[in-house]
Amino acid sequence: MKNFFFSVFCLSAALLFSQEGLIDKIDNDSVWGIDENAAFKGLKIVNFESTKLVAKSDFYFIVSHRFSSIKNGFDDFFGLDNAVTRLQFVYGVTDNLNVGISRSSFQKVYDVAIKYGFVQQKEEGAPVNIVGYGILGINTFLDEDFDPTLSFSDKLTYTAQLLISRRMTQKLSLELMPTYLYESYTFFEGQDNSQAVLGLGGRYKLGKRWSANADYAWHLNRASGSPFKNALSVGIDLETGGHVFQMHFTNAQPMTESGFIGQATGDWGRGDIFFGFNLSRVF
Repeated sequence: MKNFFFSVFCLSAALLFSQEGLIDKIDNDSVWGIDENAAFKGLKIVNFESTKLVAKSDFYFIVSHRFSSIKNGFDDFFGLDNAVTRLQFVYGVTDNLNVGISRSSFQKVYDVAIKYGFVQQKEEGAPVNIVGYGILGINTFLDEDFDPTLSFSDKLTYTAQLLISRRMTQKLSLELMPTYLYESYTFFEGQDNSQAVLGLGGRYKLGKRWSANADYAWHLNRASGSPFKNALSVGIDLETGGHVFQMHFTNAQPMTESGFIGQATGDWGRGDIFFGFNLSRVF
């Protein structure tokens, strides 16, 4: 299994470098990214949003894949036979205001998002970055075939986050993400619609182009008996040609906030984890 993961990783890196001429504008640094105290290079840590914002007038197209669980081994080629996909568009209205839309194949969810930078870390100024992030989701899996009694409002989810990050040293950056999630329809009967979550994340630079990233969603009012788990995700960011390619492992297959926060099903202790990656293009 170790040889398999190493092969996948090397192949992904090789493909990325071979395409550098075509995608050399991926993940260009914005005003929030070029400062020496910028905490993160990518728009996401792994699952959670980072405090990085898209520059004014830049338009990003982001393709994210999350394959199925690796636990079945060669039966489904360690999950590579099956995948969920998220297509996301993000536009920089200003250097500190982004808007985005996305569609995920997991439960056919559509999202509209807004991200606003309030405070930027400065050597002679604020000690942290503070960014607000809000998402409205529509779960179109919840249709008449699923339950004819559901109304349109039952399909909606709302997520509000305050992203607080700091570049602690030249190598280490940390982020705290207090989160409020409201699910109009919950997939476990005993779960409250209103859910409180504390996200924790970080990035450690391993070399000039490499960093190790991790984030964790600590669900504070998970219902007793719920089948869902707290999402723990780890990954590697590869910086090349001014862009970032993200590869990761996580126990949450969904990639939307409501999905990985509220509906993570994998178990790290049993090898029930998912391999995935994010790839972006800026226009």
